[in-house]
Amino acid sequence: MPKVARTNALTKLKGAVVLVGAGKMGGALLEGWLSGGLRSRQLVVLEPQPTKSIKLRTRRDVRLNPKGAIGPAAAIVIAVKPQVAPNVVPSLAPFLGRNTVVISIMAGRTLAFLEKALPGAAIVRSMPNTPAAIGRGITVAVGNKRVASAKRKLTQALLAATGKIEWTDDERQMDAVTAVSGSGPAYVFLLAEALAQAGVAAGLPAELAMKLARETVAGSGELLHRSDLTAAVLRQNVTSPGGTTAAALEVLMAQDGLEPLITRAVAAATRRGKELAG
Repeated sequence: MPKVARTNALTKLKGAVVLVGAGKMGGALLEGWLSGGLRSRQLVVLEPQPTKSIKLRTRRDVRLNPKGAIGPAAAIVIAVKPQVAPNVVPSLAPFLGRNTVVISIMAGRTLAFLEKALPGAAIVRSMPNTPAAIGRGITVAVGNKRVASAKRKLTQALLAATGKIEWTDDERQMDAVTAVSGSGPAYVFLLAEALAQAGVAAGLPAELAMKLARETVAGSGELLHRSDLTAAVLRQNVTSPGGTTAAALEVLMAQDGLEPLITRAVAAATRRGKELAG
């Protein structure tokens, strides 16, 4: 992960940060915090499957599944799968204090669910995505009424350690957020797969087709990231009237083309998010 700028909120943090679940997203957050100035001895990791957290053992000051009392935490970050939440979340009550903020990155699990499991807690529901692993993620967050200014500032520092963060006041948007950005990287990776397969079908060797697809998707994403132009304008800039790109876009932008397909895919993911909420 690229070096993250140190933030006062992390370097001056009082109390422990308890990370519950050290899988891909939890691990990405952990690395971002350490790069951002959080001291390893302030980190406590609770991992039901510690074999997945072997890297933590190389950081001697990071406490993994400690047996002794931890006391009230500055923040509790819940990064387990939503299916295990009913068993895991209530067990976190002993770590709560008056100044603790609870941050969930579980898909589908609502503020109401979390408030029922942890009554009286200041809670933030958030959704990051996997580019967090390289410091290029984006997270959207929404807090309950108990998340005052200081807790919001701490949440901002913790989540921004892996990329950009946006806030919403409408929790109803979170299922759509999950469908667009949370699940979105998988759609992009599928595009690279499909582009490579199409290249093979057109006569390219498989290795060359995948290299072309991979670099084209990665480079185009970086251009979109750096440019002030909209995606539509960038697309138009590549498209010469009557040329090869125009011929391809005529298929992709047909009435039954890519846009309605992506719309249906995002709708399906949004519905699944609501189902996970119960």
